[in-house]
Amino acid sequence: MRRREFIGVLGSAAVWPLAARAQQTALPVIGHLSAGSPNANADIVAAFRQALSEPGYVEHRNVAIEYRWAEDHYDRLPALVADLVRRQVAVIAAVGALPVALAAKQATATIPVVFGIGGDPVQLGFVANLNRPGGNLTGVTNLNAEVLPKRLQLLHEVLPGTTAIAGLVNPTNPAAESQSRDLQAAARTLGRPFHVVHASTEDNFDAAFAALAKLPAAGLVIAGDGLFVSRSKQLGALTLRHAVPAIFQFPEFTAAGGLMSYGGDRTLISRLAGVYVGRILKGEKPADLPVQQATKVDLVINLKTAKALGVTIPLSLRGRADEVIE
Repeated sequence: MRRREFIGVLGSAAVWPLAARAQQTALPVIGHLSAGSPNANADIVAAFRQALSEPGYVEHRNVAIEYRWAEDHYDRLPALVADLVRRQVAVIAAVGALPVALAAKQATATIPVVFGIGGDPVQLGFVANLNRPGGNLTGVTNLNAEVLPKRLQLLHEVLPGTTAIAGLVNPTNPAAESQSRDLQAAARTLGRPFHVVHASTEDNFDAAFAALAKLPAAGLVIAGDGLFVSRSKQLGALTLRHAVPAIFQFPEFTAAGGLMSYGGDRTLISRLAGVYVGRILKGEKPADLPVQQATKVDLVINLKTAKALGVTIPLSLRGRADEVIE
């Protein structure tokens, strides 16, 4: 081999890894922000990836995803999303909890943000209009905030009388005050006294149930919160262990021993958000993408738990259930 050819081969070998790296970094990058942990949200991530694959985006092939996990500490969210903004990601998926969406909203007015929240996004200040969001945010809203008082009503059907009902609320959640207010209003309508019990970390759960045992409360309504969602199974087991008839959002709670669950499908929220992220990567603007509304809610009742707690589920309520665990 001639010397000039040899040098040319060496030059190509040196340039190729650089070119490959450049191609890698040229992939569009999605920032995926979550209040929870990877293990507790594996189903959410799987649904999100599946939705992305429908318009042709596959992680590690033609799109990169930067995951940021707050591990149930809301105070970490601002720093996590600020890091995504510094990295200039193409779009931020802020799905699963109101504090996540709020952190993303406060961090950027230019990077597209796709949220997934309960509650009215217009009232909360996320968008100007549901049909024409008009800014850098759009996303999915579910009925989990609106149906919180309905959970208390369902528990009232199971526990008739005038005994108090308690609510478990995370005081660090921006929606904590409105959650407590809505539950108190629903309890007054039903003529039931109402007490609030707080837990802001997993370490607070034992103290919360100890406080609950000192109250004249017949049942427990668990408010929507990222920490509580990621600990649905643990909370279900705790309510059974402490013999507390309780209701929460998702069926994981009921499957683990909770009495009832009533709420939307959180994987559906993630799938719908993933679809919008894919559309934004293809060039659509969040200002033109109407906020999607996931309106389906499911009622799941655990009859095994009802029997263990000595609770009778009315036939009328059992007939309305989407699923009954026997």
